[in-house]
Amino acid sequence: MLISVDISEKSFGDKVLYTDLQLAIEKNEKVGLIGRNGTGKSTLFNMITGTDTDFQGEISVKRGTIIASSRQEHHGHEHKTVMEYIQGDLPEYAKLAHVLDTYPETMGEDMKKMHIYSEALERFSQLGYFQVEDELGQMFEAYQLDPAKLHGKVSELSGGQKRMVELIKVQRSRADIALIDEPTNHMDYVAKKAFAKWLGSVQESVLVITHDRDVLQTVDRIIEIRDGRAFAFKGNYDQFLKTNSGQITAQVNEYDLTQKRIRNLTDDVIRFRRLKERSRDPGTIKRFKSQEMQASAELNRLSKTEKPSFWIDQESVTDLSTKMGAAYEKYKAKNIKLHTGSVANIPDHVLVQGVKLSLGYNEPLFEDLTFSVSSGERLRLHGRNGAGKSTLINAIMAKSTGEQAPAKQYSGHLIIDNHLQIGLYEQEINPKYLELTLHDAIEQMLADKGLPVNDQKVKQLLGDYLFNPAADGSVAVERLSGGQKARFQLMRMLASNPELLILDEPTNHLDLPSIEELENTLLEFKGAIIYVSHDSYFADKFAGGTLEIGS
Repeated sequence: MLISVDISEKSFGDKVLYTDLQLAIEKNEKVGLIGRNGTGKSTLFNMITGTDTDFQGEISVKRGTIIASSRQEHHGHEHKTVMEYIQGDLPEYAKLAHVLDTYPETMGEDMKKMHIYSEALERFSQLGYFQVEDELGQMFEAYQLDPAKLHGKVSELSGGQKRMVELIKVQRSRADIALIDEPTNHMDYVAKKAFAKWLGSVQESVLVITHDRDVLQTVDRIIEIRDGRAFAFKGNYDQFLKTNSGQITAQVNEYDLTQKRIRNLTDDVIRFRRLKERSRDPGTIKRFKSQEMQASAELNRLSKTEKPSFWIDQESVTDLSTKMGAAYEKYKAKNIKLHTGSVANIPDHVLVQGVKLSLGYNEPLFEDLTFSVSSGERLRLHGRNGAGKSTLINAIMAKSTGEQAPAKQYSGHLIIDNHLQIGLYEQEINPKYLELTLHDAIEQMLADKGLPVNDQKVKQLLGDYLFNPAADGSVAVERLSGGQKARFQLMRMLASNPELLILDEPTNHLDLPSIEELENTLLEFKGAIIYVSHDSYFADKFAGGTLEIGS
């Protein structure tokens, strides 16, 4: 066993995150860590790496175990070169490099320093760090990244490129266990394929936070963080769905029986009390009082039972019996409520059209791109990161609002239907919302779209998108989790009753129930959809065409 986690309690203020959470990671196993947004998956990583020590319990790491971890955010590292950033996170690199760089000038005839320098030199060689720059260059080429970016700034990388740099860093660390947080967010299909290949072949243990079903399909075990505890499932995603359905069904049945017992006990307490009050015989009074107290004690105990979080995937729900299906629908965990409005009776006509279109910046990213999207159609934009998918989306949005597109149009035509209402899901939140509280950001978003704004509407939207109106409404948008930011982006996209949805990697950061709700909503949407997604499960849900860009 490499890592053992036994947390009796972890809290943030009044919110209890974990209670009696236990899990273990074995040597050479690949584990997917899942859970609803806000259940503390990233917090668990911080506790394992030692950056968060404010908890009750114990985390044991086998002596000598080297842990490598990825980052989602790169604040404070923006001005480093990519090479400096990677080297700084490699095991022992900074310490050894410091000795090798500084000791030759200061050690003189100091035998102790000479010994430290000699050991550092040998260890640096053992870890292969003299060749690390060449190795990283080769790894960049393998992931189709320009090796020249190794000497550029971290701030110059795109979101997808940062994800690949994190993957390369973790791979080169050659640690005993790698902790990787949402590695495939913003990755294109080539990088995802490379990651899956590495995950399947690497000998080290890997604990990966992900709701990417393609990745979960490759792991040995899945651990779900739910109701403050950890639930382990042997096997990959398909096996998880089967086992989860059976376990949740049993828990729903047990909870339903408990609720029926509570109702019966409530009636019993009232009945015994009335019988006691009507009785005149001391022995009879004593008997009914005893029965009332017994029923009250059991009622008090059962009433403290908290409702577990119940979620079964949609396909498994259809296999439940009518009775069990009804019980599940009654008790299932609350999910986001997405409202696409009504776009019925829209005439069947072309909404967006490109004719031999060429866009780019210093030079064209693509040429002769021809496509059209009519009412009710679905079009997937497919291509590598940097091929021009986002550039095309930005051009469509600029054309629809009469603004100047960021990219240059070299040739061809981009035609947008007049007065077309577009709902856009972006990977990054507009900076103007970041410093606002979530409540104020929603007010501002509604005002920006020319929609009615009142406190009741804001609170309704907060509840529909699984925010706590009291607790979450006062939090700055920039402090929200990735999943919470994604829900804000969905809210913004759907607010103005759009006729066309444009989605750029919409499943990034969403948990499994939220992804399912999003898919169901989009399947029912009567308008047109243009989307970018490297989630094969998501893409398989929708019929329609595929527009290859940059191939």
